[in-house]
Amino acid sequence: MHKLTDIKQVYFLGIGGIGMSALARYFASQGIAVSGYDRTSTELTLQLESEGIAVHYHDDPDQLPSNLNIDDSLIVYTPAVPANHQELNVLIDRGFSIHKRSEVLGIICNSQRTIAVAGTHGKTSVSTMTAHILKSSALGCAAFLGGISKNYQTNLLLDNTGSPWVVAEADEFDRSFLQLKPELAVITSMDADHLDIYGSHEKVIESFQLFAAQVKAGGALVLRKGLSVGADLPNIRIFTYSITEDADFCVENVMLKAGFYQFDLKTPDFRIKKMVLNYPGLLNVENAVAASALAILAGVSPEEIRKALATYSGVKRRFDVQLNNGIFVLIDDYAHHPAELRATIQSVRDIYKGRKLTGIFQPHLYSRTKDFATGFAKSLDLLDEIVLLDIYPARELPIEGVSSELIFKQIKNRKKIICTKEELPVISGLFKPGIILMMGAGDIDTLVEPVKKQLLKYGDS
Repeated sequence: MHKLTDIKQVYFLGIGGIGMSALARYFASQGIAVSGYDRTSTELTLQLESEGIAVHYHDDPDQLPSNLNIDDSLIVYTPAVPANHQELNVLIDRGFSIHKRSEVLGIICNSQRTIAVAGTHGKTSVSTMTAHILKSSALGCAAFLGGISKNYQTNLLLDNTGSPWVVAEADEFDRSFLQLKPELAVITSMDADHLDIYGSHEKVIESFQLFAAQVKAGGALVLRKGLSVGADLPNIRIFTYSITEDADFCVENVMLKAGFYQFDLKTPDFRIKKMVLNYPGLLNVENAVAASALAILAGVSPEEIRKALATYSGVKRRFDVQLNNGIFVLIDDYAHHPAELRATIQSVRDIYKGRKLTGIFQPHLYSRTKDFATGFAKSLDLLDEIVLLDIYPARELPIEGVSSELIFKQIKNRKKIICTKEELPVISGLFKPGIILMMGAGDIDTLVEPVKKQLLKYGDS
């Protein structure tokens, strides 16, 4: 690949992806011409356009920039782009080298002091918290995030202080995180996921072991207690974290006050007393412990951590409260794995004790539905009422015999319905007061506003 200093133009195939768009913003910030293709127009692609980045939505080689050339242009693609994509194949035929997003991210990050956040779930929240703590401290940082930070309204944080630190979300999909060579890293979870890529849970764990081995000598790895990787890595320090048991970084005196948690953080060297996370959910306390551990290892002071956590506003689509009017609470969440559903539902139960909880879930990927139908059903059974949507296919073609019915028929709760996206707004108009939790990694977020409008009509004649 060209040296980054030689690049004058970057073209993205799949520019609207959360990781791709952060890279697009980064190159644009460097004064480089940036453009790209994506299949559909979204709020994020419209924001990129408003920032001066040209985006088109039809697979049409005639719309490729006319001045792309092999000598100074970089082509970046996401594996979600199909092999028969016309623009992709024209670029290959013209002799362009095509680079994965993860490869480009690695080249940018590996020349700096990188903090990498990995895990089958929790990584977006932990990376965003970590970035906010460092950004709020004297250390500063840049960051490539897997979600839109509500503090900064972006997935890219730029540094103008000369900080050597960069925070990066380390994605296990397609083994992308093996492109990163961090100084500090955390692994939040290693559940079976992406089995269409890995084939087995054992292969998932093996890949995380390889990621742990990427941590630079003299660096540190922070593991959620109970995860078994890194034991044979003698040149790095290994720490554990937990909110349920004793660990190197753990919590004490946890109290729920007005929907938010106060706790003491115990570290290997000191305690930070009466920390407040003004963001709901016990799962986010766990995320805060992981983020605080990374910040401490990077050199952030205890008081800076305390102040930063108190001002953390969260990530869009992560326990994102969209409505709370005394009748309904509407929460939008990215949960798309049985373990994530279970954690999110339990957090809602803890905060809104005794209130009726209705969950709307959109399964993501045919392969994931096939692999985890039983687990999804068990997690959804923790709800009082269940609304199940059709599968969001994303990059996949249908698999024979795989539909949302696989989950639906295993749900024991009789208060369940299955419906299309088009039917959901009408159905939501029949909901009774309580908590409405919308979950999924597809396009369920586009239904939040229609559902919200129906909830606001409650009681109207």
